Amino acid sequence: MTAPRFSPTRTAAAEPAPSAHLRHEHGFLPSRRSVPLISMEALTGGVCRMVIEDPYLASNARGGQFVDFFTGDAQRLFPRPLGICDIEGDQVSFLFATVGEGTREISRKKAGETIDILGPLGRPFALKEGVTYLLVGGGLGVPPLIAAARDINRMGTSSAVSLFGYRNIHFADESVGKYVSQAYSIDNAEGNVIDLLDRWMKENPGQDKSRVVILSCGPAVMMKAVARWAATEGVQAEFSLEERMGCGFGACFTCVTPTIHGYKKICMDGPAFGSEELGWNEV
Repeated sequence: MTAPRFSPTRTAAAEPAPSAHLRHEHGFLPSRRSVPLISMEALTGGVCRMVIEDPYLASNARGGQFVDFFTGDAQRLFPRPLGICDIEGDQVSFLFATVGEGTREISRKKAGETIDILGPLGRPFALKEGVTYLLVGGGLGVPPLIAAARDINRMGTSSAVSLFGYRNIHFADESVGKYVSQAYSIDNAEGNVIDLLDRWMKENPGQDKSRVVILSCGPAVMMKAVARWAATEGVQAEFSLEERMGCGFGACFTCVTPTIHGYKKICMDGPAFGSEELGWNEV
């Protein structure tokens, strides 16, 4: 296994928080709107990085939330939900894979065009003060954790360490490095995120585990392995679930998941859920 990569911490500027517009069972939702596309960049492995400009979204979005993107094709009834990755000024970035015709249509958009969005949507990560956060991500579960790292950095009272697993290309290390105190990454040829967690624990003995919290997003098999590790170590954990969604605001019941309190809608009750609520907190 190669040595972990480390990056410095940098603080982002604070943003105002204007009110939303539409009434909903969980409070208020922003209205659908057309926003300018600043850039669309094709990365490796079918991954794209998109940047849009929207002051409302930039001011209100939090790590773990997502945005509905509308392709403009009338035959596609449902938008495509994309997790918020990073925010700089009024610009918001997203990393996504072109895995279907909807995301392929989005990827063909060009800078200077506009695109319709609805967001931010969903429940963000529940952040606390005085905590060391371990951000454990796999593949395209990484982007929401970059947004969470930004939020933690802005708090100023907690710190974050990223532990990211990739298939091959380490595409997010530079982005998250702006916000974390340590950045560990690994690819499939080197090991997995559990190896990184074990390494971090070994390199940081004497940690007060009651002040360590895992935030994780990625494939379900990875997150459940992280949940078992957290339960064994006595560490709290919160997970951002990835699921195919329809409307994105709880009307279609497409994205339900079982919890200890019955089925919950990932788009409205999540995407962020505590390990205990999911029933994943057993060794």
